[in-house]
Amino acid sequence: MVRGAAGVDVVVVGAGQAGLSSAYHLARAGIGYVVLDHAPRPGGAWQFRWPSLTYGKVHGMHALPGMELTDADPRRASSAVIGEYFAAYEERFGLRVRRPVDVTAVRDGDGGRLRVESSAGIWSARALINATGTWDRPFWPRYPGQESFRGRQLHTANYPGPQEFAGARVVVVGGGTSAVQHLLEIAEVAAGTTWVTRRPPVFRDGSFGEAEGRAAVALVDERVRQGLAPQSVVSVTGLPLNEAVRAGLASGALDRQPMFDRITPAGVVWADGRQVEADVILWATGFRAAIDHLGPLHLREPGGGIRVEGTRAVRDERIHLVGYGPSASTIGANRAGGAAVREIRRLLAGGAAGTRSTDRTAATDGTQATDRTDGGRRPDRAPSARPA
Repeated sequence: MVRGAAGVDVVVVGAGQAGLSSAYHLARAGIGYVVLDHAPRPGGAWQFRWPSLTYGKVHGMHALPGMELTDADPRRASSAVIGEYFAAYEERFGLRVRRPVDVTAVRDGDGGRLRVESSAGIWSARALINATGTWDRPFWPRYPGQESFRGRQLHTANYPGPQEFAGARVVVVGGGTSAVQHLLEIAEVAAGTTWVTRRPPVFRDGSFGEAEGRAAVALVDERVRQGLAPQSVVSVTGLPLNEAVRAGLASGALDRQPMFDRITPAGVVWADGRQVEADVILWATGFRAAIDHLGPLHLREPGGGIRVEGTRAVRDERIHLVGYGPSASTIGANRAGGAAVREIRRLLAGGAAGTRSTDRTAATDGTQATDRTDGGRRPDRAPSARPA
């Protein structure tokens, strides 16, 4: 063990749905653990959601294990409802969450243990559950002329609600649930909205049962098994065709346009010369897994992701990723937390601190620039890619 480091069986990084589920199962199994969460208060990424996202608009929220979320007012902000629920959950089960703590790096330590470096010190652990989600890595695409735009650019991660777009001409980029929610709100107050996506959106009519859910998760799981960067489960389920969406389609608020070719100081331009003037470009282009702190372990594959079997990183059995890829949904995070703890119990029962694959021929460094917003401006090191 590293001198001066706190020793523990398992470090859990992140206290959202996946992290709390994992801590619950660790406590039940009698395994020593600590949860390190960089957020200022309970609630995971939910605490940062925009105020107009009420609990009634939430696209699925599964209860944490052992405690239902009951009598929630659908008119209240989801950030408040779920934040209070998570806080009550931590208190009820006595979960040991330290916050705010930033985990900066996870490295090989002495004696086969892991060295977990953080803003609150160093932990020496036999295993680690990574439950950091994606909220801290908003994905900003790059398009020609982006730096010349005279208006405001912001990402879903900084979306303040519709009130700030009153009277503005707004271009919303992205084909996911957040883009649709933003458009339906903004269209009521803006001077005009334009929706652009790289691929035509797919709307799902009718029920979405267990069989459909398993098929969607299987598609995401296959990418993770191949070491590709994971897609969200929502990306393969389609957009729910509910009453609000039907109204948006009828009104023209959800009249989708193909992706523009470039950005000008005054707006956006398509390859055929068509132009739309804009005051704001809202990038609802999703997020990427926040796993840069695992870079020193060289877990990434050439495809950009970490190859995972169940929740276990193939290159290092000490590392479990919960809420990653197929377990990114709230119900998936719950199940994955239990699955990770079952595997960790077997690892710890073996008496060794764990092993890692010696085959690093295909591994990459795993260190990437974290994409962040900066007052609505495009970050200096946005990845060069195209949105959905």
